[in-house]
Amino acid sequence: MARTPKTPPADPTASSLYVQSVDKAMKVLMAFDGSQRQLSLSDISALTGMDLSAAQRFTHTLATLGYLNKDSSKKYELSPRLLDFTYHYLTSSELVTRAAPYLQQLSADTEEATNLTVLDGTDIVYVQRIVSRHVFNASVIIGTRLPAWCTAPGQALLATYSDDEVNDIFDRSQFVQHTPATITDRGQIWASIEQIRQRRYAHTEDQFFYGDVSTAAAIVDGNGRGIGAVNLAVSRSRWVPERDTKRYADLVISAASSISVKRKV
Repeated sequence: MARTPKTPPADPTASSLYVQSVDKAMKVLMAFDGSQRQLSLSDISALTGMDLSAAQRFTHTLATLGYLNKDSSKKYELSPRLLDFTYHYLTSSELVTRAAPYLQQLSADTEEATNLTVLDGTDIVYVQRIVSRHVFNASVIIGTRLPAWCTAPGQALLATYSDDEVNDIFDRSQFVQHTPATITDRGQIWASIEQIRQRRYAHTEDQFFYGDVSTAAAIVDGNGRGIGAVNLAVSRSRWVPERDTKRYADLVISAASSISVKRKV
């Protein structure tokens, strides 16, 4: 795709309004990335790049506020209090509230995993998920992040953005071979985006999880810009192309259209 040269954006962390201590506190929390349940003070120091003294001050403060727990071995872990932020996000989100009944109906109609995702940076984030007894990947939960470029919800959302915005997201993405079938060629991915713009839904197979078949449609605002995506995730063993391709595409398009904001005239 043709590209327009851009002036590099100013570094927002260089602003006088940027609070370094908040940045450091967030680095401590983000050190708990799920790869290890507990971290020692020296682990936190190494992962954040802080010296031990600074790491101790920030962990003590976060523990005092209730966001970290410390056990008898002096190791830290995340506290359930952090879920307050998830709760407040979900209960205050108009999109989540509006989408809930449509996702429930979609789940009942198909008996497959039904998801609502939003774009954050270069990733999609699951903000609502209804699993079924046929669920393919139980490890995907609310808060899970996946790259937008190789997922059906991500591609459905990208198709609603301008070419420049899509290229910017691609520039910041890592085109990694997640499965033997993952398409990493940027030109081929662009061809998929163009196709999605025409048919109004995205469809991927084996792109991030091997054996996963996903169909998605974008939820748009009054200007036609994607603000979320509805998708159905089906295991390969249950997928019958002749029976399911059109049916599931029609279902996600209908659900996304019902959730979307009426277009401005």
